[in-house]
Amino acid sequence: MSTTESPSLFNDLETLSTRQLLEGINSVDQTVPQVVARALPQIEALVEATVARLGAGGRLFYIGAGTSGRLGVLDASECPPTFGVPHGLVVGLIAGGDTAIRKAVENAEDDAEQAWRDLTAYDITDKDIVVGIAASGRTPYVIGGLQQARQHGLATGCIVCNADSQVAAVAEFPVEVPTGPEFVTGSTRLKAGTAQKLVLNMLTTATFIRLGRVKGNKMVDMQLSNAKLVDRGEKMLMDELGIGQDEAARLLQQYGSVRAALAARQ
Repeated sequence: MSTTESPSLFNDLETLSTRQLLEGINSVDQTVPQVVARALPQIEALVEATVARLGAGGRLFYIGAGTSGRLGVLDASECPPTFGVPHGLVVGLIAGGDTAIRKAVENAEDDAEQAWRDLTAYDITDKDIVVGIAASGRTPYVIGGLQQARQHGLATGCIVCNADSQVAAVAEFPVEVPTGPEFVTGSTRLKAGTAQKLVLNMLTTATFIRLGRVKGNKMVDMQLSNAKLVDRGEKMLMDELGIGQDEAARLLQQYGSVRAALAARQ
Protein backbone atom coordinates (compact mmCIF):
# COMPACT_ATOMS: atom_id res chain seq x y z
CA MET A 1 0.00 0.00 0.00
CA SER A 2 1.26 3.51 -0.80
CA THR A 3 2.06 5.59 2.26
CA THR A 4 -0.41 8.30 1.26
CA GLU A 5 -3.13 5.62 1.45
CA SER A 6 -1.95 4.09 4.71
CA PRO A 7 -4.14 4.47 7.82
CA SER A 8 -4.15 7.75 9.69
CA LEU A 9 -2.18 7.90 12.91
CA PHE A 10 -5.31 9.35 14.53
CA ASN A 11 -8.42 7.33 15.38
CA ASP A 12 -12.05 8.07 16.24
CA LEU A 13 -11.87 11.52 14.64
CA GLU A 14 -15.62 12.02 15.04
CA THR A 15 -15.21 11.95 18.84
CA LEU A 16 -12.64 14.77 18.93
CA SER A 17 -13.40 18.38 19.77
CA THR A 18 -12.82 21.13 17.22
CA ARG A 19 -9.61 22.15 19.02
CA GLN A 20 -8.34 18.56 19.06
CA LEU A 21 -9.05 18.22 15.33
CA LEU A 22 -7.21 21.43 14.53
CA GLU A 23 -4.25 20.53 16.73
CA GLY A 24 -4.03 17.12 15.06
CA ILE A 25 -4.12 18.54 11.53
CA ASN A 26 -1.57 21.19 12.46
CA SER A 27 0.76 18.66 14.05
CA VAL A 28 0.99 16.53 10.90
CA ASP A 29 1.19 19.57 8.61
CA GLN A 30 4.40 20.60 10.37
CA THR A 31 6.16 17.56 8.91
CA VAL A 32 5.63 18.70 5.31
CA PRO A 33 8.40 21.34 5.02
CA GLN A 34 10.90 18.81 6.38
CA VAL A 35 10.00 16.34 3.64
CA VAL A 36 10.26 19.06 0.98
CA ALA A 37 13.67 20.11 2.35
CA ARG A 38 15.00 16.59 1.84
CA ALA A 39 13.92 16.79 -1.81
CA LEU A 40 15.81 20.03 -2.57
CA PRO A 41 18.46 18.32 -4.74
CA GLN A 42 15.72 16.82 -6.91
CA ILE A 43 13.86 20.14 -7.07
CA GLU A 44 17.10 21.87 -8.06
CA ALA A 45 17.58 19.47 -10.98
CA LEU A 46 14.00 20.05 -12.15
CA VAL A 47 14.40 23.84 -11.93
CA GLU A 48 17.63 23.75 -13.93
CA ALA A 49 15.97 21.64 -16.62
CA THR A 50 13.00 24.01 -16.73
CA VAL A 51 15.19 27.10 -16.96
CA ALA A 52 17.08 25.54 -19.85
CA ARG A 53 13.91 24.71 -21.80
CA LEU A 54 12.12 28.01 -21.21
CA GLY A 55 15.32 29.94 -21.86
CA ALA A 56 15.56 28.20 -25.25
CA GLY A 57 11.99 29.10 -26.22
CA GLY A 58 10.14 26.13 -24.78
CA ARG A 59 7.14 25.94 -22.49
CA LEU A 60 6.28 24.27 -19.18
CA PHE A 61 3.29 21.93 -19.09
CA TYR A 62 1.71 20.39 -16.00
CA ILE A 63 -0.43 17.26 -16.23
CA GLY A 64 -2.40 15.89 -13.30
CA ALA A 65 -5.76 14.67 -12.04
CA GLY A 66 -7.96 15.75 -9.15
CA THR A 67 -6.25 17.88 -6.52
CA SER A 68 -2.88 17.44 -8.23
CA GLY A 69 -4.26 18.66 -11.54
CA ARG A 70 -5.97 21.64 -9.91
CA LEU A 71 -2.71 22.65 -8.23
CA GLY A 72 -0.96 22.62 -11.60
CA VAL A 73 -3.68 24.78 -13.15
CA LEU A 74 -3.42 27.17 -10.19
CA ASP A 75 0.34 27.54 -10.47
CA ALA A 76 0.19 28.03 -14.25
CA SER A 77 -2.55 30.65 -13.96
CA GLU A 78 -0.56 32.70 -11.46
CA CYS A 79 2.61 33.01 -13.56
CA PRO A 80 1.43 35.70 -16.03
CA PRO A 81 0.18 38.18 -13.39
CA THR A 82 3.14 37.55 -11.07
CA PHE A 83 6.00 37.52 -13.56
CA GLY A 84 4.52 39.23 -16.61
CA VAL A 85 5.12 36.19 -18.80
CA PRO A 86 2.80 35.39 -21.72
CA HIS A 87 -0.26 33.23 -21.18
CA GLY A 88 0.64 29.86 -22.61
CA LEU A 89 4.23 29.82 -21.39
CA VAL A 90 3.13 27.72 -18.41
CA VAL A 91 0.10 25.52 -19.07
CA GLY A 92 -1.82 23.40 -16.56
CA LEU A 93 -3.76 20.42 -17.93
CA ILE A 94 -6.14 18.38 -15.80
CA ALA A 95 -7.69 15.00 -16.54
CA GLY A 96 -11.28 15.64 -17.59
CA GLY A 97 -10.57 19.11 -18.94
CA ASP A 98 -11.50 22.45 -17.43
CA THR A 99 -14.78 21.05 -16.11
CA ALA A 100 -12.72 18.97 -13.69
CA ILE A 101 -11.29 22.10 -12.07
CA ARG A 102 -14.59 22.61 -10.26
CA LYS A 103 -16.27 19.22 -10.46
CA ALA A 104 -14.81 15.71 -10.45
CA VAL A 105 -15.01 13.93 -13.81
CA GLU A 106 -15.51 10.21 -13.29
CA ASN A 107 -12.72 7.90 -14.52
CA ALA A 108 -10.88 10.70 -16.36
CA GLU A 109 -7.60 9.93 -14.61
CA ASP A 110 -7.72 6.28 -15.71
CA ASP A 111 -7.18 7.03 -19.43
CA ALA A 112 -3.48 6.58 -20.10
CA GLU A 113 -3.75 8.04 -23.62
CA GLN A 114 -5.64 11.25 -22.89
CA ALA A 115 -2.78 13.34 -21.49
CA TRP A 116 -0.80 13.07 -24.71
CA ARG A 117 -3.91 14.00 -26.71
CA ASP A 118 -4.33 17.01 -24.44
CA LEU A 119 -0.68 17.99 -24.91
CA THR A 120 -0.68 17.63 -28.67
CA ALA A 121 -3.56 20.11 -28.86
CA TYR A 122 -0.92 22.71 -27.91
CA ASP A 123 1.45 21.76 -30.75
CA ILE A 124 3.92 20.52 -28.19
CA THR A 125 7.55 20.14 -29.32
CA ASP A 126 10.81 18.74 -27.99
CA LYS A 127 11.69 22.22 -26.72
CA ASP A 128 9.02 21.89 -24.03
CA ILE A 129 9.08 20.25 -20.60
CA VAL A 130 6.21 18.25 -19.10
CA VAL A 131 5.83 17.85 -15.33
CA GLY A 132 3.41 15.24 -14.03
CA ILE A 133 1.79 15.86 -10.66
CA ALA A 134 0.39 12.84 -8.82
CA ALA A 135 0.22 12.34 -5.07
CA SER A 136 -0.19 8.57 -5.46
CA GLY A 137 2.51 8.29 -8.12
CA ARG A 138 0.37 5.82 -10.05
CA THR A 139 -2.17 7.92 -11.99
CA PRO A 140 -2.53 6.44 -15.52
CA TYR A 141 -3.25 9.87 -17.06
CA VAL A 142 0.09 11.13 -15.78
CA ILE A 143 2.10 7.96 -16.46
CA GLY A 144 0.90 7.77 -20.04
CA GLY A 145 1.52 11.44 -20.69
CA LEU A 146 5.08 11.30 -19.38
CA GLN A 147 5.86 8.11 -21.30
CA GLN A 148 4.67 9.64 -24.56
CA ALA A 149 6.50 12.89 -23.86
CA ARG A 150 9.80 11.07 -23.32
CA GLN A 151 9.30 9.00 -26.44
CA HIS A 152 8.90 12.22 -28.41
CA GLY A 153 12.08 13.72 -26.96
CA LEU A 154 10.61 16.10 -24.41
CA ALA A 155 12.10 16.72 -20.99
CA THR A 156 9.94 15.30 -18.22
CA GLY A 157 9.63 15.82 -14.49
CA CYS A 158 7.18 14.92 -11.78
CA ILE A 159 6.04 15.74 -8.26
CA VAL A 160 4.87 12.68 -6.33
CA CYS A 161 4.20 11.92 -2.67
CA ASN A 162 5.17 8.27 -2.54
CA ALA A 163 8.64 6.79 -2.89
CA ASP A 164 9.59 4.49 -5.78
CA SER A 165 6.43 5.22 -7.76
CA GLN A 166 5.49 4.42 -11.35
CA VAL A 167 5.28 8.11 -12.19
CA ALA A 168 8.79 8.81 -10.87
CA ALA A 169 10.12 5.84 -12.81
CA VAL A 170 9.08 7.36 -16.15
CA ALA A 171 10.18 10.94 -15.38
CA GLU A 172 13.65 12.22 -16.23
CA PHE A 173 13.65 14.71 -13.33
CA PRO A 174 11.51 13.23 -10.54
CA VAL A 175 10.73 15.06 -7.31
CA GLU A 176 9.62 12.72 -4.54
CA VAL A 177 8.12 14.16 -1.36
CA PRO A 178 6.76 11.15 0.59
CA THR A 179 4.40 12.82 3.04
CA GLY A 180 3.11 9.67 4.72
CA PRO A 181 -0.38 8.96 6.06
CA GLU A 182 -2.96 11.74 5.99
CA PHE A 183 -4.94 12.99 9.00
CA VAL A 184 -8.04 11.62 7.27
CA THR A 185 -6.92 8.36 5.67
CA GLY A 186 -6.25 8.78 1.95
CA SER A 187 -7.27 12.46 1.76
CA THR A 188 -4.28 13.65 -0.27
CA ARG A 189 -5.65 17.17 -0.62
CA LEU A 190 -4.17 17.62 2.88
CA LYS A 191 -0.43 16.99 3.49
CA ALA A 192 0.30 15.73 -0.01
CA GLY A 193 -1.42 18.72 -1.60
CA THR A 194 0.49 21.09 0.66
CA ALA A 195 3.80 19.49 -0.30
CA GLN A 196 2.96 19.69 -4.01
CA LYS A 197 2.03 23.35 -3.67
CA LEU A 198 5.32 24.12 -1.93
CA VAL A 199 7.29 22.40 -4.70
CA LEU A 200 5.32 24.19 -7.42
CA ASN A 201 5.98 27.52 -5.68
CA MET A 202 9.69 26.73 -5.74
CA LEU A 203 9.71 25.52 -9.33
CA THR A 204 8.17 28.54 -11.04
CA THR A 205 9.48 31.17 -8.63
CA ALA A 206 13.09 29.98 -8.92
CA THR A 207 12.73 29.47 -12.68
CA PHE A 208 11.47 32.98 -13.38
CA ILE A 209 13.98 34.59 -11.03
CA ARG A 210 16.69 32.75 -12.98
CA LEU A 211 15.14 34.01 -16.22
CA GLY A 212 15.32 37.62 -15.05
CA ARG A 213 11.70 38.22 -14.10
CA VAL A 214 12.50 39.60 -10.63
CA LYS A 215 14.72 42.59 -9.81
CA GLY A 216 16.20 42.65 -6.33
CA ASN A 217 13.30 41.02 -4.54
CA LYS A 218 10.50 42.71 -6.45
CA MET A 219 8.02 41.57 -9.10
CA VAL A 220 8.92 44.29 -11.58
CA ASP A 221 7.13 42.54 -14.45
CA MET A 222 3.82 41.94 -12.65
CA GLN A 223 0.63 42.86 -14.45
CA LEU A 224 -0.93 46.05 -13.09
CA SER A 225 -4.41 44.57 -13.24
CA ASN A 226 -6.03 46.11 -10.16
CA ALA A 227 -5.71 48.98 -7.69
CA LYS A 228 -3.72 46.92 -5.19
CA LEU A 229 -1.09 46.01 -7.77
CA VAL A 230 -0.88 49.57 -9.10
CA ASP A 231 -0.29 50.74 -5.53
CA ARG A 232 2.40 48.08 -5.11
CA GLY A 233 4.04 49.20 -8.34
CA GLU A 234 4.07 52.81 -7.20
CA LYS A 235 5.73 51.82 -3.93
CA MET A 236 8.41 49.89 -5.83
CA LEU A 237 9.23 52.97 -7.87
CA MET A 238 9.22 55.18 -4.78
CA ASP A 239 11.65 52.85 -3.03
CA GLU A 240 13.96 52.33 -6.01
CA LEU A 241 14.04 55.91 -7.28
CA GLY A 242 13.52 57.92 -4.09
CA ILE A 243 10.54 59.78 -5.53
CA GLY A 244 7.08 60.71 -4.26
CA GLN A 245 3.86 58.89 -5.00
CA ASP A 246 2.61 61.42 -7.55
CA GLU A 247 5.78 61.05 -9.63
CA ALA A 248 5.66 57.27 -9.27
CA ALA A 249 2.05 57.21 -10.45
CA ARG A 250 2.93 59.37 -13.44
CA LEU A 251 5.83 57.13 -14.44
CA LEU A 252 3.77 53.97 -14.04
CA GLN A 253 1.00 55.38 -16.20
CA GLN A 254 3.48 56.59 -18.82
CA TYR A 255 5.53 53.40 -19.15
CA GLY A 256 2.99 50.73 -18.22
CA SER A 257 5.22 48.60 -16.02
CA VAL A 258 7.62 48.92 -13.12
CA ARG A 259 10.51 47.52 -15.16
CA ALA A 260 9.99 49.94 -18.04
CA ALA A 261 9.69 52.91 -15.66
CA LEU A 262 12.90 51.92 -13.86
CA ALA A 263 14.75 51.47 -17.13
CA ALA A 264 13.69 54.93 -18.28
CA ARG A 265 14.94 56.61 -15.11
CA GLN A 266 18.12 54.65 -14.33
